[in-house]
This record gives sequence, structure tokens and C-alpha cells, in this order.
Amino acid sequence: MNIALITGSCGLVGSESSIFFSKKKFKIFGIDNNTRKFFFGKDGDIGWIKKDLKKNIPNYTHLNIDIRNFSALKNIFSKNRKNIKVIIHAAAQPSHDWAKNKPFIDFDINAKGTLNLLELTKRYCPNAPFIFMSTNKVYGDNPNFLPLVEKKTRWEIKNNHKYRDGIDETMSIDNCTHSFFGASKVYSDLIVQEYGKNIGLKTVCFRAGCITGPNHSGAKLHGFLSYLVKASLKTKKYFLIGYKGKQVRDNIHSHDLVSCFWEFYKKPRVGEVYNIGGTKFSNCSIIEALNYLEKKVKIKIKKIFKKQNRIGDHIWYVSSMKKFKRHYPKWNQKYNTKKILNELIINFKT
Repeated sequence: MNIALITGSCGLVGSESSIFFSKKKFKIFGIDNNTRKFFFGKDGDIGWIKKDLKKNIPNYTHLNIDIRNFSALKNIFSKNRKNIKVIIHAAAQPSHDWAKNKPFIDFDINAKGTLNLLELTKRYCPNAPFIFMSTNKVYGDNPNFLPLVEKKTRWEIKNNHKYRDGIDETMSIDNCTHSFFGASKVYSDLIVQEYGKNIGLKTVCFRAGCITGPNHSGAKLHGFLSYLVKASLKTKKYFLIGYKGKQVRDNIHSHDLVSCFWEFYKKPRVGEVYNIGGTKFSNCSIIEALNYLEKKVKIKIKKIFKKQNRIGDHIWYVSSMKKFKRHYPKWNQKYNTKKILNELIINFKT
């Protein structure tokens, strides 16, 4: 029996991973205690995804465990040590704003929870690849000091800059403002690398831009495109916070992301780091997303601008995936931003 142990199994990335790896004949152990409901209220409730997974995946076992609970996790690892073939760690507290108000809880979940899983992987299944869902927020606000040019609907980087095709892994994570969320993820990112480079585990950090997909329970404090579609179509208005709404996000579909996990699982490396996102293939500003939505659905959305930006928010962030594609040349990206938005619109209407 091959087990894929997936934390945050009812979240966007975790549920996509559960579906994907179950089709590859893995038994899924899904760890999720619906903490998103605690973070974001009913908008963040992912109980419906849990029901879908249990209904549609015969080999799915749900474990209502908090990743901060070392003894509960140890019980799972120790009983299944020989059968756990991959760990996909997608559980997290994902919001800048929430972390600022509850820094101890944020750090416990993002940092301590990750350390718990790494230590148990080392003890019980050291040959299993450990796939960690990191974030581009480990770079703090360093991207905001790039030479950017203001265009009509977006900010853009100068054409002659080395990051013109996207930001790669050479960007520094030091001497910048991260946000409390970003800081807790920096620790997690670095400790995952350390268990790889120092101990020899097959670990990888995927530093993602904006991720979305059909199972995204978008909330005001988290979930860019998912929340944008839901809020705009429901209320016909949207708040644009800082940077004139021209801040650029690259957007990767959860299926494209999880297919990267599969490539790494088949050919793992030690202590690896990859930037991952929509790249130049799939990115947009907030205004551009709203304009597309208005045209596609034939509605008028009231744009409410707030001058003050969120601390640590990026003005322009587009990922370079050249390193990952060099290591895994068979991987291909299927979803661009328009295709993602079209899917989200259909899901909202149904």
C-alpha cells in the first residue's frame, strides 16, 4: 500500500493533490481540521470539500488532526512508516492580515507544524519525498524595489532587467519587510531546506505566486481571483487596496501546480527550491482581472480604491520557472489567467 500523506487536504492545493495522487493509485491520508473556518469565518469553511473527497475518492481517509499536535501526528507516522511514500505539506495560516493580529497562532501553525512533520518524516519515512507549499512572500517586499514602470492598467518591469522574464530563486529574502505571515513562512522554507541539505531528506520548497482553482474557498483576506470573482459577481463592487489597483499577480491553476509535485515525486532532489507561478504565460493586474470579468459577464463592477497598500504587498510579481523546467522538461502549463477566470465564473454560477 502506497500512502500519500497530505496536510491541508481540504484546502485548494491539498484537495487537488488528493484527487491527483488518488488517480495514481495512492491511498490518501488527508489531514485537515478546517482551521480555515476559524481564520475566515463561513467564507473559509471547507467542510463541503471534505464531503466531496470522502464521497468521490474511495481510497481517501480523513484525519481531523491539528499539525501542531506532535503526538497525534506521531501516531499516524509510526503506524504507517513503511507505507508513507510522499508527504505533501499544504496546511498553513495563509493571510497577511490575520497573522498580524494573531502572530503566535500564525507562527505555531506555519513554523512549528512544519517542523513537526519534518522531524517525523526523518524518524519514520526518510526516503519519502517531502513537498512543501511555500510562498513568494518569503522574498518580502524586495520585488517592490525593482525598476518598475507604470502602464495604463498595470505596473511592469523594465525590459532590460534580468527579471524581465520573471523573478527567479536568486532574489534575496533578507533586508526587507515580510509581513508576519511572510516571516513565519521564511522559517518554514528554511527549515525544510535544512532537513534536506543537512540531513539528506528529499525536500522541496515550491515558492508560489497566486494559486487558484475550482476548490478555492476564496475569502476577503485570502484567495485573489477566487474572491475577486465571488465578491464582484455577488455585490457588483470590489475594493482595490493600494498601488491604484495596478499591482500584478501571476496566477497558477492548482492542477498545474500539483502536476509539478508529481514530477518531483518521480525524480526527487535534496533540499531543492523552486519559484512557481503563472509566469509570463498567466498573470494580470487587479484592474485587468476586473475589466475581463465585466466584459465576460456583461456587468459593471464598482471599483472602490483605497490608497494605503497592505504591508509587504507586492507591486509586481511574476515568477520565473526556468529552473524547474530545466530540471523537469516534460512539465507543461495548461491554464492561463483567462482560462482560470472562465472556470471560476462557471463555478460561481453553478
